[in-house]
Amino acid sequence: MKRVTTAALAFTAIMVVPPTHGQEPGLDPDTGLPASRPFAFPDLGDVPPFWADRRTGYITTSDGTRLRYSVLLPKASGKFPVILTVNGYDAGSIGGTPYLKHKTSMSVEFDRRLVEAGYAVMGVNTAGTGCSNGRLEYIRPQLGQHGAEAVEFAAAQTWSDGHVGMVGSSYSGSSQIATAQNRPPHLRAIVPGMVLTDYRDAIAPGGVPAPGFLTPFRVIFRAFWSELAAQVAKEEGDVDCLKQIEKNLEAEETNSGMHLSVAHPLRDEYMKTFDLARHADRIEIPVLSLEAFQDQAITPRSSHYQSKLDPGRLWLFQTNGPHDMYLAEAFQGTALRFLDRFVKGQDNGFERDTPRTTVWMEAFRTGDSILERRSSAKPRWLVQTGPVRTGDLSVKEFRLGVSNALSPTVTPGPADAFDYPGTGVVVNDVTGATFWGPLPSDWKQASVAYTSAALEQDMMVYGPGSADLWIMATAGDADIQVTVTELRPDGLETYVQRGWLRLSNRALDSARSTPLLPIHLEDPGRLMPLLPGRPVFARVEINKMGHYFRKGSKLRVWIDTPAQTGGLVFDTFTQRQKVYVLHNARYDSVVRLGILAGVKGPPTYPECGKTLLQPCRRDPLAGS
Repeated sequence: MKRVTTAALAFTAIMVVPPTHGQEPGLDPDTGLPASRPFAFPDLGDVPPFWADRRTGYITTSDGTRLRYSVLLPKASGKFPVILTVNGYDAGSIGGTPYLKHKTSMSVEFDRRLVEAGYAVMGVNTAGTGCSNGRLEYIRPQLGQHGAEAVEFAAAQTWSDGHVGMVGSSYSGSSQIATAQNRPPHLRAIVPGMVLTDYRDAIAPGGVPAPGFLTPFRVIFRAFWSELAAQVAKEEGDVDCLKQIEKNLEAEETNSGMHLSVAHPLRDEYMKTFDLARHADRIEIPVLSLEAFQDQAITPRSSHYQSKLDPGRLWLFQTNGPHDMYLAEAFQGTALRFLDRFVKGQDNGFERDTPRTTVWMEAFRTGDSILERRSSAKPRWLVQTGPVRTGDLSVKEFRLGVSNALSPTVTPGPADAFDYPGTGVVVNDVTGATFWGPLPSDWKQASVAYTSAALEQDMMVYGPGSADLWIMATAGDADIQVTVTELRPDGLETYVQRGWLRLSNRALDSARSTPLLPIHLEDPGRLMPLLPGRPVFARVEINKMGHYFRKGSKLRVWIDTPAQTGGLVFDTFTQRQKVYVLHNARYDSVVRLGILAGVKGPPTYPECGKTLLQPCRRDPLAGS
């Protein structure tokens, strides 16, 4: 399968690729070390300018920060509604030469559709990024405050009709949630995708450190400034911008995402200020939300901010697949209709004909080029329904039991042990490639698996799940990974979802936790160290999913050491020990999944290897 690298969404735009045999890197003349391979934005071809006029400049915020912006105006007369994107990559430099070569964090294709539909498209760089000055603070409160001021600036321009919407995913999605919480008067609607509301969801999901994500993120972050923003500044003769880029690159060395994980490894008071979901209930405007269940950059968790929104103003799109599903033409067509309705105010029937919840099932891609593949994503079939809350789902319980079975009732047996830490099995990578990694040599000793009987009826598993496990570790703390798969009648095993937990992080927020969603306190003062030999109860959150198990398939759950999953590369607790999973009448270990009723999908299975980020493999337990 081809591995696709795209600069369109910056979290997925880089993978550090080792040189192939016979292409060993040369030596750096200063250090004598192998020369690092610099990141290069892929050449995706040129596009001619599709706008009538381009305006650039700086917004001076109330705290004195200067934010770089760029605006593309339609080929029409009069004033225009504005579609705003705010991020830390190159949003403030759109329209320059790199942008016309698709070297941008924006979607050039979507921008063109917006401009041709009569919108002004505006991009703004956040503080401390690109040409903007100030302190880089990622998703802290400053992001929303500055975003709100950018909205009001856009509304007040002579070319603006005063109606503003926001679009974009990843960083650009987070900025929308942050901005809308500040309720700028002229913001009419937002379309956030692949939102990271809480940095701990990317740097320590479940309390397990994942530093392997941060270095590629830093490299691509800096490349957007030093290459794209700097090239545009040189073309425009903006000397001040070039000086600011150098200052920002220097400042990032001491104020990067890597520093967050080292200085604040737990959810202390400072890290709590990074959680945008805390105040999501302040959002009062229409929201069209997109998330990918297997999002290889940030997971689909986003602290479940959608549950705090007014369901009467929310349209939720969900899909299997990677971080760049926002680029799918099929989704962008829906987004344009949404904006026409709520930013332009057109009565186009959006509310009448668009279900509140749309789930793309078994989504796939076609095409040969990067542009074709990233825009062609579409579902094999759809689930469409009204608003769905976790409490609306029925709960299906599978109990871990004797002979590695998942059963509806308790089947007592001796505890099952695995060697910890094990190597673990890689699933997918940071670029969004779909694959199971090879089985490590120690996989039989380093994991345990439990498999159900063949299902007697179809089952639409939806939303988060919970593995409520009784665990005993022989030497102390340990990191646990739970992987849900489907074992098909043809002997192929399909990846569904994963979840992680550091056992000392198991303390629950009992007031907010539900049978399907354990919410951990992650409070430094509430950690629960383990004593060797003493069983503990730990609920592992299994990330949101939308998967259709067909009659005759089996459900399987693997328990082992966290392994690379997409861009998440874990730094696990390393003390070697045995970890035991208990299952008897007293220590009843249960997996709970949410079931969405009334769903009837096609009887045939998708072709193995085609479903985005849900790879198939031959059953490794067959015959064992």
